[in-house]
Amino acid sequence: MGDVAEVAEMRAALSRMRRATGLPVAFGGLLPDDDRTLRIVELSGAATGALHGLVVTAGSGLGGKSMALSRPCAVTDYRSSRHITHEYDMAVATEGLRSVLAVPVVVRRKVRGVLYAALREALPLGDRVLGPAMAAARDVEQSLVVRDEVRRLLVAAREPAAGPGAWELVRGVHSELRALAPRIVDPALREELVSVCGRLAAAAGEGPVREREHRVALTPREVDVLSCVAAGATNAVAGERLGLRPETVKGYLRSAMRKLGAHTRLEAVVAARRAGLLP
Repeated sequence: MGDVAEVAEMRAALSRMRRATGLPVAFGGLLPDDDRTLRIVELSGAATGALHGLVVTAGSGLGGKSMALSRPCAVTDYRSSRHITHEYDMAVATEGLRSVLAVPVVVRRKVRGVLYAALREALPLGDRVLGPAMAAARDVEQSLVVRDEVRRLLVAAREPAAGPGAWELVRGVHSELRALAPRIVDPALREELVSVCGRLAAAAGEGPVREREHRVALTPREVDVLSCVAAGATNAVAGERLGLRPETVKGYLRSAMRKLGAHTRLEAVVAARRAGLLP
């Protein structure tokens, strides 16, 4: 299924899906990288453990069909449906499920998992159920997109900077990591990300650190805003990256400039770099 944070995200998504759809049972899992099989590892509202650990292959059963087609699929009565294969009937029957919906988790056109929601009655599952189920899958997709991007940037951040333009690359990576940090749910990954940002900022070592600047203490959000400004972002663009309103970005920037004794955006960036707050 993936790491602990991905398991936690799946668990939370299934809980949200049950509440939003009103269906009593939800379950699902994620596919390992470069794999076409899914293992059901999270159950919500299940009465038995029959579905736990079930391995679903692309094209098999309802979930496998959803994986193969990269779209939601549903059956009104699982056991009698002629539109799916029936490798998993025993587990489904043991749990007592009849109507089942499967929604794929798709990231960059690749299926990364499946969320299921089910009833123990044979009733049609309409748009009232499909909409919230798809919203839960989108939540997982966004979480995976953010984590993929963080991992890519962390790899880039660990590579030694060398050659022309190397520090511009480092500064770009630093800015992107700062913008992603508030969106990371996993505390361990968020801590690693912030730590890497600190190492990137400290590694620049451009000129002596003046005593006045050394004592400057900016808030994390002020550093986030300055990192976006350093990358050339306007207040509006910085707001989009950080999930803030442009007016809020402007307020953080003013506060940072005041603390740094800067009169312009450029002066603030230069002062922050000399203070070891930005690379």
